[in-house]
Amino acid sequence: MTRSRTALLTALALLAPLAALTLAGPAAPARAAGSLPGPDGGNPAPAPLAVVNPGFEQGATGWEFTAGTGVATNYPHGGARLVYLDAGAGKKVAQTLTATGPGAYDVSAWIATGGAGGRFTARVNGAERAAQVLPAGSAYRRRTLSRIVLAAGDRLEIAFESGEGWVNADDLMLSPAAPADPRVSSSDPKIVEMFDWAKRKANSWVQLPGTEGPLNVDENNRAGTGTGAYGPSYWAGYANRSGYYSRDAAHQLAGAGVLGLYAENRAVLRSFAASATAEQKYYPVWALNFDGRSPLAIDYRGPSLFVREVPATFELVQKAEEAYRWSGDRSYLTDPVLWDFYRHATGEFVDLHDGLKDNGPVKVAEGTGRGIFQGTASYNEQGGEPLAEAGDGIAAQYRAYTAVAALARAKGDRALAAAYDTRARDLKAYFNTVWSGSGSGADMVRGWTTDGRPLTGWGKENSWFMPMKQIIDPGPRREAYLDYIDREASGEGRPDNIEALTYLPDTFFANNRPDTAWKWMQQVYDQKDLQHVNAAQGANGDYPEVSFTLLGQTVEGLLGVTPDAPARRLTTRSGLPAGMDWLKVDDLRVGRSGFSLRHDGNRASTLTNTSGTDRWTWEARFPGTWSSIRVDGVPVPVRTKVVDGVTYTYATPSVAPGRTVTVRVG
Repeated sequence: MTRSRTALLTALALLAPLAALTLAGPAAPARAAGSLPGPDGGNPAPAPLAVVNPGFEQGATGWEFTAGTGVATNYPHGGARLVYLDAGAGKKVAQTLTATGPGAYDVSAWIATGGAGGRFTARVNGAERAAQVLPAGSAYRRRTLSRIVLAAGDRLEIAFESGEGWVNADDLMLSPAAPADPRVSSSDPKIVEMFDWAKRKANSWVQLPGTEGPLNVDENNRAGTGTGAYGPSYWAGYANRSGYYSRDAAHQLAGAGVLGLYAENRAVLRSFAASATAEQKYYPVWALNFDGRSPLAIDYRGPSLFVREVPATFELVQKAEEAYRWSGDRSYLTDPVLWDFYRHATGEFVDLHDGLKDNGPVKVAEGTGRGIFQGTASYNEQGGEPLAEAGDGIAAQYRAYTAVAALARAKGDRALAAAYDTRARDLKAYFNTVWSGSGSGADMVRGWTTDGRPLTGWGKENSWFMPMKQIIDPGPRREAYLDYIDREASGEGRPDNIEALTYLPDTFFANNRPDTAWKWMQQVYDQKDLQHVNAAQGANGDYPEVSFTLLGQTVEGLLGVTPDAPARRLTTRSGLPAGMDWLKVDDLRVGRSGFSLRHDGNRASTLTNTSGTDRWTWEARFPGTWSSIRVDGVPVPVRTKVVDGVTYTYATPSVAPGRTVTVRVG
C-alpha cells in the first residue's frame, strides 16, 4: 500500500512520466543473491538493452512511423506526449533494438484504444515471438509481452499495430525476466488462471539495474526532478510515482521470493535499512526512488518531517528474516547495515517512541496521533483516530522480535536469540492479558488513544493485523475475532482500496481458514479490471501489490510452503479449500534448488527435488491427528506437533536431488 495520501485519492492528474523506465537486464542465471551494490555500493552498470525515447517525450526520436501515425499531446499516459495510430489496417509504429548479450525480457506499455483489433507485438530477427490483440478500451491499461529470450546480436522489434479504432501507447518499460518461472496446475482452473496472470503481471514491474530514469515523479510533479541510475528493485506503490514504498515492499516480498527475485528483495530491504538513521529516530523513510538512495520527495520534507508509520519499521525486520529463509543469502546475517537496522528497530526505536502509555513490564512503540508526517501508530490512515498504540503496530513489533530471535539463532548467538524469544513471549502475554482486554469480536481492544482510551470495533489494518501476525492466542477468542473481521470486511466496513483487501487472504491462511482465505483471493482477483479508487492509478490489477500478493498466497497459503534455504529444509502443509481436489506447482525455487510440489486434498503430498545439488529435509505436515503415515508407501512412526493451536501429523523424509517422495496419512 502506498500511502502518503497528501491530496491523493481525489481526481489526480494523468499518470507521471515513466518514460525512462526502459531497462532490460542480463539473463536470469546472472542474477545472484548477495551480489548487489547497496545504497553505498556505487552505481550499477548501464543497462545492456534500452528503448530509446520510451515515453515519446523526444517526439519521433528512435521510432519508425507509417502513414496515419505520429506523436500527439492530447491524451498522454505520463509526461506530455504519446504515440497514436489512426483506425484502419496497415498502420505501425516500431523500434528495433540489438541485444549486446544473452537475456530474457518482458516488454510492457500503457495502451488505450478506440476499438478492438490492434496489436502489441515483439519480433526477434523478423519472427514474431509474442503478441497481444488489443481489446477496445479508452482507459490506459498496462500490457505486457512476457519472457522474450534474446541471444547476443538478436534484433528485437517492438511494435504497435493498428486495428478497428485508434490506438494510443505510452511509457514503455523493459524488465528482466525473473530467475524463476513457476507454473501451477490444478483441478480448479480458477487458480491456474489467477497464478498465470499474477506471475506475468508481477514480473512486469521489475526494474533493471542501470536504468537511467526519472526521480521524484508523482501526481504533483509529473516531470520529476532529474534522473538517476536505478538499482535492483521492483515497483511497490502507485504506478504514477517513481519509487517503492516500505509497506508495499514488505507485503510483496513473498511473491518476489516465488519469482526468485532474491537480489531485488535484498536491495530493497537494505535501502530502507540504510535510511533508518539516528537523526530520524531510527524510522526508515516511507518511500525511496528507484535509485535506492533518495527519498521520494512527496513523502519526505526533512529528517523531522516525513511520512512514517510504526508497523513498517517492524515489518521490514520480519521480512528480512523471511527473505533470508527464501534465499539462503548469509548477508542478511553479516551485512552491518542490515544487522544494525534489526538492532535499532527493536531496541532504540522502541525506546524513543514509548512514552504516552504506561505498558508496565514491556515497551510498545507509539505514534504521535498527529498524522502521517508526524508518525502514526497504524497503517489505517483513514480512521481519524489519535492513536498512540495500534493493533497492527504492536503485532508487527511482536513479529519483529521473533524474527530477530531467528536471525540470531542462525548467526549462532544463542544468548541474543534467547533474549528476543523472551521479549516476544512477554509482549504477547501482555497483549493478551492486559493490552487487548478480555473481549472478543467487536469488543476486542485494537488500539489506545493518546489520552489513554481503549478503542474497540472495526479498525481495518489495526484489526486484521493482530491475527495475521499471530499475536492473539489461539482459541475461541481469536476464532470469534476472525469471524468478526470477515463480516466487517464483507459489509459496510469493506475497504475501498483493493490493496487493503490483499491482506485478508494472509490473515485467514495464517489462522488455518483456507476456505475463507481462498474466497478473498478470488474477490481480489475478480476486481482486477475495475477502476482503482485513485483515478490516476488505473485499474486495480495495475496496482503491483495485487499480483505479487496473489503469488505469495498461492505458494505460502494454498500450498503451505515455509522455506528455510539456509537449513536446506522445506515445510509444507495443504491449505487447499473445499472443492479444490489437487494443486501442483513446478519450478518452485528456494535458495539454489528447485522443486515440484503437489497436494492431493489434505491427506497426500508429493515433492520432487528437481534442480540443484543439495539434499533437503522435507517436513510434510497434515492437519489433525492421523493413525498412520506412509513415506512412498512405507509406514513410518506417527509424530504430531502443535503449531499455534493446530495439531499436525508429520514426517521428515530426506529428498535428494532428482528424487520424488510422496507422504500420505490415513
